[in-house]
Amino acid sequence: MELSEQITANLRSEIEMSGKTKTEIAKAIGVSKPTVSQYLSGRAQPSLATLSKLCNFLEISTDDVLMIKK
Repeated sequence: MELSEQITANLRSEIEMSGKTKTEIAKAIGVSKPTVSQYLSGRAQPSLATLSKLCNFLEISTDDVLMIKK
């Protein structure tokens, strides 16, 4: 699995575990619902700024999503 695919899988997993809807997420991070769908499908990757907003909204670490080991 490529790195970008693994990041997408991590992001999808975190979103699913959060129980938040695509609409809630889109509104909170300032993107459209279709954009959130693209993030989940891997057709698009969020910018670092958007990823940061998303992780803050979901109350998760960007390190976990990006697989950064400390």
